[in-house]
Amino acid sequence: MNSLQEFESSSNNKDMINTNPMSIITSSSSTSSSMMTLSSTTSASSSTTSPSSPSAATTTPSRYENQKRRDWNTFGQYLRNHRPPLSLSRCSGAHVLEFLRYLDQFGKTKVHTQICPFFGHPNPPAPCPCPLRQAWGSLDALIGRLRAAFEENGGKPEANPFGARAVRLYLREVRDSQAKARGISYEKKKRKRPPQPPPPPPPSNATGTDLDH
Repeated sequence: MNSLQEFESSSNNKDMINTNPMSIITSSSSTSSSMMTLSSTTSASSSTTSPSSPSAATTTPSRYENQKRRDWNTFGQYLRNHRPPLSLSRCSGAHVLEFLRYLDQFGKTKVHTQICPFFGHPNPPAPCPCPLRQAWGSLDALIGRLRAAFEENGGKPEANPFGARAVRLYLREVRDSQAKARGISYEKKKRKRPPQPPPPPPPSNATGTDLDH
């Protein structure tokens, strides 16, 4: 698709037609496994490509591009299944938050409540009835891909709903709450620099003649 207008009018596209609202569940919950399969298929096909045709390797979409396209189509399905249906031009940060909360019900990350005895325990020794949620890292990566897809398809950066302040604050809140509930830290670890070899000794300018004198 080359524009946001094509995105909004592509409900007849065979890749995006699906009147069943449960289709978003499959698309959202199985994104990782589907993309792994797609990546494997791409790798297998590229390995059989003749080395005499280098253009084949350059035209094969990367795993990131495939994932971004699938996320973009999934969000389009969500808008069409919205009640009432919602056009992309009217989509705001509030609608993006609705989409993220909707995806939470298909998450696979255990997030302990404050009354749970395992609250703040990174490795609980027993199961508990706490809800499953989308992991912060998954949501953060998803928003990054959708934000890029929006602008690549003709959207203006200043009108990008995926870059709205409310969305950034929501992601930060999810990160902090999950870190406390699961007893983990999302702080980026500083890379340790490899030890530098000692500098070579300076060359000696002294000669045998100098030493004799």
